[in-house]
Amino acid sequence: MNPDTTPYVLRDDISAVAHLTLNRGAQYNPLSLNMISALRKHLLEIRGDASIKVVVLKGAGKGFCAGHNLKEMDANRNESWLNELFGQCSALMQDMLACPKPIIAQVHGVASAAGCQLVATCDLAIATAETRFSLPGVNIGLFCSTPAVAVSRAIQTKHALEMLLTGQSISAQTAAEWGLINAAVPPDDLEAHVQRLTHAISEKSTEVLALGKKTFYQQTELGRSEAYAVAGKAMTHNMFLGDSIEGIHAFLEKRSPRWRS
Repeated sequence: MNPDTTPYVLRDDISAVAHLTLNRGAQYNPLSLNMISALRKHLLEIRGDASIKVVVLKGAGKGFCAGHNLKEMDANRNESWLNELFGQCSALMQDMLACPKPIIAQVHGVASAAGCQLVATCDLAIATAETRFSLPGVNIGLFCSTPAVAVSRAIQTKHALEMLLTGQSISAQTAAEWGLINAAVPPDDLEAHVQRLTHAISEKSTEVLALGKKTFYQQTELGRSEAYAVAGKAMTHNMFLGDSIEGIHAFLEKRSPRWRS
């Protein structure tokens, strides 16, 4: 089959979980313009899909994502095209943060450059123990400035700069210690570990999760006093949601809640 006719991203819904698979495994799923466009389209559809509570993002083939397509970038070495690529990639990352459904990265093999950026942008991330993470742009004279935005917000400054300045990869165990991922697990346990997370999240109220995720990212960009002001207003708003009323009554009545969403 002609690769250009093969979907760049596959979507498979299982119960309340949408599984999005980057579908260029032979090339380690590069974030080409077409791949970015396909991901953005799926995320837009999922935002309005009431049947979906959680999203799992994974890669086909031997690795999660090796970053942008360097051949595509080299063939389009003009300012307008490159601005479009990096603008669309930045918009994708912001789409992920704005998505009201939690997004979990299910990572294996390699997550480098913009692939590492994808992992850092997901709300949660689980990787196999042999996965390697890197921001290797400096090795080819192209500093990973846009991946640094997400990674520097996920891990401490000196850890991020170590990755950026040396271009060296880190192990999944180190990525977990630094906070880039939640856990590094044996390959055979990857799907089961992710499923435990999706099951736990799927049992919660969709409207409460959406409000909570939105508020979390809002307050992280603010100073402490402003963050408390935003969080306090969110808590007040939360108290008037139908699922909050139901959840508190269920707790007081010692029964399981019956969520509306």
